[in-house]
Amino acid sequence: MPVFDYAPAPENRDIARVKQYYQPFIGGGFVDGDGEPLKTLNPATGEVLAEVSTVASSDVDSAVHAARRSFERVWSPMPGAERAKYIFRIARLVQERARELAVLESLDNGKPIRESRDADIPTAAAHFFYHAGWADKLEYAGLGASPQPVGVAGQVIPWNFPLLMLAWKIAPALATGNTVVLKPAETTPLTALVFAEICQQADLPPGVVNIVPGAGDVGEMLVTHPGVDKVAFTGSTEVGKLIQRQLAGTRTRLTLELGGKAANIVFDDAPVDQAIEGIVNGIFFNQGHVCCAGSRLLVQESITDEVLAKLRSRVETLRIGDPLDKNTDIGAINSAEQLAKIRELVASGEEEGAQRWTSPCPVPEKGFFFAPTVFSGVESSMRIAREEIFGPVLSVQTFRTPDEAVTKANTTPYGLSAGVWTEKGSRILWLTSKLRAGVVWANTFNRFDPAAPFGGYKESGFGREGGRPGLAAYLKGADDGEV
Repeated sequence: MPVFDYAPAPENRDIARVKQYYQPFIGGGFVDGDGEPLKTLNPATGEVLAEVSTVASSDVDSAVHAARRSFERVWSPMPGAERAKYIFRIARLVQERARELAVLESLDNGKPIRESRDADIPTAAAHFFYHAGWADKLEYAGLGASPQPVGVAGQVIPWNFPLLMLAWKIAPALATGNTVVLKPAETTPLTALVFAEICQQADLPPGVVNIVPGAGDVGEMLVTHPGVDKVAFTGSTEVGKLIQRQLAGTRTRLTLELGGKAANIVFDDAPVDQAIEGIVNGIFFNQGHVCCAGSRLLVQESITDEVLAKLRSRVETLRIGDPLDKNTDIGAINSAEQLAKIRELVASGEEEGAQRWTSPCPVPEKGFFFAPTVFSGVESSMRIAREEIFGPVLSVQTFRTPDEAVTKANTTPYGLSAGVWTEKGSRILWLTSKLRAGVVWANTFNRFDPAAPFGGYKESGFGREGGRPGLAAYLKGADDGEV
């Protein structure tokens, strides 16, 4: 029987218009920072993409002061309908530059161009469109008769969805009348700095948005700065706990969107072929670099063999390779450090007795890549069942009864997301009331909408992003009684 393969379909990297040098964006202009420059890499090749000027404490001061001036003199006093025009203009410019942003995101992050093109950039634009609509309707959002902005928002985002996480943070802050100082991740700063160009194109008043690239020390300077009124952080649970300790006893408001170890539960009456696609999307989308990834698969015992066989067959078809090839399913791991962490946890799974199966797909010799891997025979006490791997690694456990499924699903310090696969609507409703997770998907996975709030419980953080609850975090009196 002939074997068919896909011819290479590379996207043109020149579309990204990568510059040799990028600068922080403070007070409406690009300026050199006083920090040590960093080099951002293409994780698919290890090559240097660009040099980025980073900020020091004095630059963070300048950014916060610029945001404060703009908040008090321009942005907060501006009528909501006028703010909406700027936000809508930003959304349109993101759309207009979508192809450039998608290629740049894949170069800097390592994710497949199909995901950058079809998911990340369109959803980022959708968040600005959605929040532009709220800017002049806040008094009708059920958040108080005359909701007022908090002030200056200090925002720190991760490397797994650089532009999308920026949109999740900046769009609601601007819609509610706040100004922003945002720190992108050290390894993926480029689309945030191109977004700063978009702010200039949109004629956004100087100081409304400020972008301060750098490493973790810059994030610490920002979140502890006395001029910041509200901190929004997405990242690891360990750093989230540190920020919470640092802000304890201050008046700085805080929301945290942290790690996850989601259970994806498949019952024996589920549409198995549909569930297989949901399982693959749940863990292998974006190389597993997803906080809400379905990294724990719970399968009802009677169909375990069937599910595992079909899952392995499906995973074998996934193509790993050049992120700019439109045929690629699995791109590059974002950094050498993250790849080392994945390898360490996979090794611990083998040492603790789980059965490892790794796709036989060829892995590129250059760059940071890891083949899709499935562990069966996993126990809840194993590290691969407890710790967030943040890579293309799935742990499979079995259950007999719905009660056992709930117990195993909730046996984790995290509580960000979960998935349920069954034909019974009553079972779905029962499970959603029992699962301790902020988001539960039914017969699907990894579906997002700007109008749907997203966030978790326990060590997955607190607060919500998206929808009306996401607006509340940026308004006085909306969720804490402050007026």
